[in-house]
Amino acid sequence: MVGASGRGLLMYAKPIQERFSDVAQVVGIFDVNPLRSKKLRDMAGLNCKIYTDFDKMIKETKPDAAIVTTVDKFHHIYIVKALDAGIDAITEKPMTIDAEKCRAILDAEKRTGKKVIVTFNYRVTSYMTKIKELISEGIVGKILNVDFEYMLDTSHGADYFRRWHRRKENSGGLLVHKSTHHFDLINWWLGERPETLMAFGSLRFYGHSRKERGERCLTCKYTNTCEFYFDIAKDIKSGFPSKDMYLETESADKYYRDKCIFADEIDIEDTMSVNLKYSGGALLSYSLIAHCPYEGLKISINGVKGRLEIREYHTGIRACELNYSLKFYNRKGEMLEYIVPKATGSHWGGDARLQDLVFRKGVPDPLGYKAGSYDGSISILIGIAANKSIKDGKAIKINDLVPLDKYFGKLKQKSS
Repeated sequence: MVGASGRGLLMYAKPIQERFSDVAQVVGIFDVNPLRSKKLRDMAGLNCKIYTDFDKMIKETKPDAAIVTTVDKFHHIYIVKALDAGIDAITEKPMTIDAEKCRAILDAEKRTGKKVIVTFNYRVTSYMTKIKELISEGIVGKILNVDFEYMLDTSHGADYFRRWHRRKENSGGLLVHKSTHHFDLINWWLGERPETLMAFGSLRFYGHSRKERGERCLTCKYTNTCEFYFDIAKDIKSGFPSKDMYLETESADKYYRDKCIFADEIDIEDTMSVNLKYSGGALLSYSLIAHCPYEGLKISINGVKGRLEIREYHTGIRACELNYSLKFYNRKGEMLEYIVPKATGSHWGGDARLQDLVFRKGVPDPLGYKAGSYDGSISILIGIAANKSIKDGKAIKINDLVPLDKYFGKLKQKSS
């Protein structure tokens, strides 16, 4: 385990101990904060050594793979170190946060022959699976364009602005850290390679938009009047053990999990839009806002045979609905509706299904859920190119950032 994080605990450490102990074992935990490593070990019920030296851990434990759940900007360091040590790397998304780091990972994979697995749990949900199945069956025919709108609410969305994600140097901003999920889905559905994009983004809701602010929620004098007050000592809503993993361990590294979302140091955008052209001609119009009253998404996929419309509500008055609905409008004036029951469990059941694919051999994967460095690369490169487009004010070609043909060969396009 590389990075003692809440995600590392809930997605990997606890499930390995509770569900996969017959095939997998955590043999070491590395983090610069040994207090947090001990919390992860104890909360997962593990019996392994804690390290503050990654190289020493690899040398002593001789693992088969490294699971990387650090702050995003460090992913490439430990992925490359793992590959060079002769072991595979399993990493949380995003694979990394900029083009230089992406090239370093791809060079290491090519140099060593070892593999990178990127865990895209959104693919594996029943709802997104149904969309993939319908597209694969040809319901819309050749895809002409996709409109994808994602709304983060002011609970989940605000949380990115109080954590380490608030600095682009740490996370690549939401167009890399968060949107890599969405770009991966679109890439997976289309089977085309992203080519050229133009993007816009701004910080308008969070950041320095409010005078009434402090350093962190725990010591803020506006706790009784701020609607964004986050009580880290009593946090149960987020699903992450914030008090145990972060508040009680912050003395070791001074990382505060509850910083003010209106701080001057915040430099990531909260309002973003991207226009992208794919290699097969499909166009994408994408937007992400991090300050909506409810959370969810709207997608329309337009093809030569018709239009597929998708709505998904994660929070708000419609989040209690028991089923998801996909509606297809064909060229005959008909509407076909597909009902998908909502799944339970972490990330709508996606985490558990993905864990089976990663840790157990022989699990069928006909739709290609498991993602490697190619999928990891093209999903982040859209966000990386978008960041550059926002900064430079011009269109960006993906291949100018990372020459994909060099690493993966030319992509064979689907026939219409």
